[in-house]
Amino acid sequence: MDRWCWPSETNSFQLFTPESLAAIEQRIAEKKKQVNKEKEKNKDQGVEEKQLTPQLDLQIIKKLPVLYGDIPAELIGEPLEDLDPYYSDHKTFMVLNKKRIIFRFTATPALCIFGPFNPVRKAAIKILTNS
Repeated sequence: MDRWCWPSETNSFQLFTPESLAAIEQRIAEKKKQVNKEKEKNKDQGVEEKQLTPQLDLQIIKKLPVLYGDIPAELIGEPLEDLDPYYSDHKTFMVLNKKRIIFRFTATPALCIFGPFNPVRKAAIKILTNS
């Protein structure tokens, strides 16, 4: 596909909010229920499950592909919902810097104190990603 066919602005970048974290936790709970049902169903059939794997172009410390569009200036260095479907049921968020480098962080409390929305943690992430 040629570059001129790609959209220059996409709405694929969304801030990571407490609602996002709640949605991830809900997906994790639903997945656990589904896995338990499938295990019971497939116990006798011996069917192998299809595993979702992380996308190679969205690995950490790699540049975000141009396909995803330009990063709005206000979202640089801010926690974003992960673009990789593999992480849709993992408690993680991603941060992009000015050079479009992907950083991925866990949404669990750091040092058992600093949650993902704590101002100290946000400041530390900004310093780390924009050094």
